[in-house]
Amino acid sequence: MRKLYAIGFPTLMAFDTLAQTCFKIAGNHALPFAADFSWILRVAEQPWTWVALCGYLGAFLTWMRLLRDAPIGPAFAASHLEVVSVLLVSAWWLHERITPLQLLGALVIVLGIGLLAISESRETADATDATPG
Repeated sequence: MRKLYAIGFPTLMAFDTLAQTCFKIAGNHALPFAADFSWILRVAEQPWTWVALCGYLGAFLTWMRLLRDAPIGPAFAASHLEVVSVLLVSAWWLHERITPLQLLGALVIVLGIGLLAISESRETADATDATPG
């Protein structure tokens, strides 16, 4: 089970980060924004749009596999590590500025997910200890 988590969650985070980042790049290349058909065509012509859609497909398939075996609460929380990874990738690759408040928010997300993981592992250990036999 730990191998599933060790491989599955980073894979999910990578696919989600890829999708979000590529949509940002595609949107930037399709500027100026206009709520019309020509703008939709400009977005559809961007290779980044198609890479982003592949990222979403990969994330969906990875998520479905994780949900088969992982408890939903911690899995849902861990799936939101993408918020932190997108923040970091956008700063590195897209040269976006990270504010102290954003860093604090990222830290809170990571700490919250860590606390959920500790709680889940303790509950699993307690349930195993309580099982007769």
